[in-house]
Amino acid sequence: MQVSHKPAAVSAAFDDPNLIAQAGLVPVMRLAERCGLPRLVAEKVKLTGAKNGAGASAHAKVTSIVGGMVAGADSIDDLAVLRHGAMPVVFGGIRAPSTLGTFLRAFTHGHALQLHAVHRKFLGELAAHTPLLPGCGEKAFIDVDSTRKRVYGRAKQGAEYGRFKGISTLHPLLATICTPNSRPVIATVRMRRGKAADSRGAPKLVAEALATATEAGCTGMRILRADSQFYNAGVIAACRRAGAHFSVTCGMNPSIKQAVHSIPDHAWQHITYPTAVPDPETGELISDAEVAEIPDYTAFASRKKAERVTARLIVRRVRDLAKPAVMGEQGELFPVWRYHPFFTDQPAATLQAEREHRHHAVIEQVIADNSKAGAFAHLPSGHFHANAAWLTLWAMTYNLLRATGALTSAFHAKATTATLRTHLVQVPARIARSARRITLHLPHNWPWQHAWTHLFGTVHDPPAQA
Repeated sequence: MQVSHKPAAVSAAFDDPNLIAQAGLVPVMRLAERCGLPRLVAEKVKLTGAKNGAGASAHAKVTSIVGGMVAGADSIDDLAVLRHGAMPVVFGGIRAPSTLGTFLRAFTHGHALQLHAVHRKFLGELAAHTPLLPGCGEKAFIDVDSTRKRVYGRAKQGAEYGRFKGISTLHPLLATICTPNSRPVIATVRMRRGKAADSRGAPKLVAEALATATEAGCTGMRILRADSQFYNAGVIAACRRAGAHFSVTCGMNPSIKQAVHSIPDHAWQHITYPTAVPDPETGELISDAEVAEIPDYTAFASRKKAERVTARLIVRRVRDLAKPAVMGEQGELFPVWRYHPFFTDQPAATLQAEREHRHHAVIEQVIADNSKAGAFAHLPSGHFHANAAWLTLWAMTYNLLRATGALTSAFHAKATTATLRTHLVQVPARIARSARRITLHLPHNWPWQHAWTHLFGTVHDPPAQA
């Protein structure tokens, strides 16, 4: 491709008041309105003690931030992307970045909890209005994990040098919901200081995530999946109180090591993965492993009787290629294995339970999907609670985009956030006004015209009668 005119024959001017750069914001924010986002914010977020009027019109400010995040803003200044061309004609109540920054800095811990309540109810409404979690009435997986976000500046509240030497981080904790046929959505998030332990606050977050899953329509079997840092009595107890199953990786402590070495050789079952998976210790791709089960393993045996849990211990073992096997005259004599156990009470057969537990890595896709592009790429404020609010608003935006994709087509239901923005949101348009009606004139031959038109028509149809 090359420019078809000589440089002297091309000029540019930012002078058209009838253009908008993200016409896809119209159907996306219409979907947010139909699912009650402004109403939920007005009901639950009460910044009564905020200075300089920061708490006034909270619903307009939250929807402005969410709209900016949908368009790709990853900082407070980037929220100015909403203030161009004909955007004030198409949308009302757009706030300036300075106003939105003041609003975020007015948040306290209590206000952040109010925003969590909005997020929870909003996810339930999205699930009710769109095919966001197909099959959730039969089986749903709730995944928990933590991540570390690098931050810059000495004035960042809560930022500390933790696991990574010389790198200052904050340490968010998040939980997602998915089904065997859907991409994950975010159930809940928590902002924590950089040196917070991985499992700090996990039992409470697990309880909230399981309750949120129920509100989102997950009325069938719910299975919590987590890594070894969440293998503790509090997390397991939270699952049992909520009537959910658990599937949690556990490290090779002396008790588990003794149980694993007691497994007879004939008990191991061979499993072949359809696609090679990375080994969690070495990163090498593996496609074959062996799996065995101890049906009645009692965890937390050193704790009081009421906190002990008896369930299944499923162990996967793979060849340790980093350590040479002991060779005999006729070939390999003693192969060396690495063991990866997890503790579960879910009823699936051994190999199916192992496959489903390994799929816990899907939560990493959510983190990776937004870590380089989008609002999760940065935590923009020096105020801890402002960053906590920003994190929750990112989670709401992520779920809104996932619902948008689910409402559009089977392809977009599983597309990445960047693809959804490219295909459906970042579409330029020229507005025309006639007889008190606004018409959006979009590019001719837009490759995803039919998907966009289907989305636009769906969200502008009258709501279905209950």
